[in-house]
Amino acid sequence: MSKLRALDENLNLTNKRIILRVDLNVPIQEGMVTDKSRINKLIPIIKELVNKKAKIILISHLGRPKGKIDEKLSLKPIKPILENLLNSKVYFSDKSYGSIVVEKSKKIKSGEVLLLENIRFNKEEEENQAIFAKELSKAGDIYINEAFSCSHRAHSSVSEITKYINSYAGKLLSEEVKAINMLTNKPEKPVSCIIGGSKISTKINILTNLAKKMQNIIIVGAMANNFIKYQGYNIGKSLFEKNQENLLKDIVEKCKINNCNLVIPEDVIVAKDHKSKGQLKTLDKIDNNDLILDIGKETIKKIYKIIDKSKTILWNGPAGYFEIDKFSYGSNKIAKKITENTKNKSLISVAGGGDTVAAINKFGCSDGFSYISTAGGAFLELLEGKILPGIKALEINE
Repeated sequence: MSKLRALDENLNLTNKRIILRVDLNVPIQEGMVTDKSRINKLIPIIKELVNKKAKIILISHLGRPKGKIDEKLSLKPIKPILENLLNSKVYFSDKSYGSIVVEKSKKIKSGEVLLLENIRFNKEEEENQAIFAKELSKAGDIYINEAFSCSHRAHSSVSEITKYINSYAGKLLSEEVKAINMLTNKPEKPVSCIIGGSKISTKINILTNLAKKMQNIIIVGAMANNFIKYQGYNIGKSLFEKNQENLLKDIVEKCKINNCNLVIPEDVIVAKDHKSKGQLKTLDKIDNNDLILDIGKETIKKIYKIIDKSKTILWNGPAGYFEIDKFSYGSNKIAKKITENTKNKSLISVAGGGDTVAAINKFGCSDGFSYISTAGGAFLELLEGKILPGIKALEINE
């Protein structure tokens, strides 16, 4: 990957209109934001631009309105949160482009913030239309992408807009790319990966790519059920993906070829349903009515040993049904162990994915990782080695 264009720290931004592409795609229930992690991460960036007397125009999406106005997906509920965190007035535009937006972008004073309505209310956004992107660009003098989590999308406000305005990679985006590149290019060895999720098919390319670069791959969560079943054990009523034997065989072979240690659970916590009490079982004791909901103590011990031997670690995917406390033990222990080793300066740790971040926050370990990514798809696609349109658009051609 080429170097990304960065904004000159010494550039005078007074009165400059900065289009800041951010990711405010946060969970909202009954008009209330239930998780502010993504917003909190952006506040220092916005404050820095405020202190430089720039005019900040925020572009974001929320959900998938499919090019139609949907009041449930309006960004308006985020306005008071931004005002509270920034301790200043934030203006809101119910339009996201056009002459009205351009006029508002010019009218706001230096150091003020204008939040535009959900960019995906316009079908042209996801169609990556050039005319639409050009219109968007008129609201600013400079464009900065701070939405790494959207940068795998070839959308107007992510990639096409960079053709019509001076465009730069933001600090958070650059940090994210740097962290993932470090994992896949020049990590300090031994390197280990703890990876979960429900579908093996969505992560086959990631696992294939990581098998060439990692010394250990630890499979947890519902994804592990596929491997357990593949080894000939009963998984009862547990979640698994059907007809994936060839993919599983391919991953096992790729790990062997690359001398990568593939680790799956050797004991698990099962229950009859999510409300029942959990029971520790070895793989050969799982019966037809069991539901695998967490990893067991021997598996945790094994993971501990690998973490202790590792210099670099990636975590993507909780170890169990962490939302319910009695099935959160494995994820809790992994988060605490990585935190301990990271704080002892013996480990470089990177975590990514919505559920993983939620688990880390739940266990109070958000300050215990070298880098935490709130991105999902973009994080995984960059790990796969894919070219992301939003990143490609900001590369310096050397």
